[in-house]
Amino acid sequence: MLISPESLFKDGLLNESDLNVCMLPETGQVDFEKTEEMKQRLLNKAYQLFKSSKDENLVNEYNLFCKTEQNWLTDFSVYSRIKRYYGGKEWFNWPEKFKLKDNQTIIDFEKSNQAEIEEIKWNQFIFYRQWYRLKEYANAKGIAMIGDRPFYLDYGSVEVWTHRENFLLDKNGNRTEVAAVPPDYFNEKGQLWGMPIYNWEKMKKDGFKWWGNRLKKSQQIYDLIRLDHFRAFSTYWQVAAGNDDAVEGRWKPGVGTTFFKSMKRKLGKLPFIAEDLGEITTDVEQLRKRFRLPGMKVLQFAFGEDLAGSVHIPHQFDSPDFIVYTGTHDNNTSLGWFKNETDANLKKRLSKYVGTEVNENNINSILIRLCYASIAKIAIIPIQDILHLDETARMNIPGKATGNWAWRADKEFIGEKTITWLKAETERYGR
Repeated sequence: MLISPESLFKDGLLNESDLNVCMLPETGQVDFEKTEEMKQRLLNKAYQLFKSSKDENLVNEYNLFCKTEQNWLTDFSVYSRIKRYYGGKEWFNWPEKFKLKDNQTIIDFEKSNQAEIEEIKWNQFIFYRQWYRLKEYANAKGIAMIGDRPFYLDYGSVEVWTHRENFLLDKNGNRTEVAAVPPDYFNEKGQLWGMPIYNWEKMKKDGFKWWGNRLKKSQQIYDLIRLDHFRAFSTYWQVAAGNDDAVEGRWKPGVGTTFFKSMKRKLGKLPFIAEDLGEITTDVEQLRKRFRLPGMKVLQFAFGEDLAGSVHIPHQFDSPDFIVYTGTHDNNTSLGWFKNETDANLKKRLSKYVGTEVNENNINSILIRLCYASIAKIAIIPIQDILHLDETARMNIPGKATGNWAWRADKEFIGEKTITWLKAETERYGR
């Protein structure tokens, strides 16, 4: 997150000594991602200003936020304070009474840490206040926000600590079964994600109340919601806790039709995109179609030996109810893919398909045009592909636990030439 220092000086949140700690000399900007400590100091200063300013309108707005969001905000704030109190340890490594959320222990902790908990609530208030302003601005410009909603939750998350009954945990809060996917395109040993499996039987009994609240909130934050790992609503791969990889697992039936009928009653029109990549079976496809959810097509998957019949090749798109991508956040950049993950035969098939020799100089423009020219309802192009960046700008490697999500676009990342080209392509294909 890059912010101009002038605004911080103006509000009294920075002084020169602060600036020396976190200034990026090459840009003259402040990079708060380099130091969590600096970010917390600034938030604390802003909070103190809020308390001393006696801005009645802002105070009323904050109080309304706390009341409206109380079903998650209190638990989140208490959890965050306890985690900070215990040096950032995950909840399952806290002392027993905190780990298992003993009622009196939590009440006593809230009383003795009330000021810190209130500040955490205020931080959330400011975040959502800024986010909704950004969303309003974007929507006014004709830009919709698409949010990514993971299927599973991290074991150390506030949701698992708060609602242990919704997950397959033993009486001590330990995982009994964990989430995974079997061996696939990305990993020969599968992907052992390690998140706890949902207690679907319990969730069914209360009409998927927790999921309903989760997706209602997502509906407020985003215009469309991408349901990651959609296939798990139909069937999911479950591995015993303690296994070293995802090879020895088993398929379990999901909650599919029952779940989406319930969500339709709660949410109205379902604002979902189904992430239906990987080994997709007929039942997964039928579930997606039954509830008219757009799926995903990825051109990097389209040019294998099965090109003529590939579900990802544009001439096989049988309806506009899809989102087409050059590649997703889990793929290499298109240039990185072409350089490092294709062989001579694939390059030959790709060249014959588009009617011209494909090389490192034109691969990006060719794939982008295939996306734009397709009948898919929406075309999504990663900014790295628009900028013609190689594998060093890759966002994520599935199955790799560290080193992901590190790439950032700098302030001057896009020039007039690229803007002009992209505008022309967008207009040419009616996007």
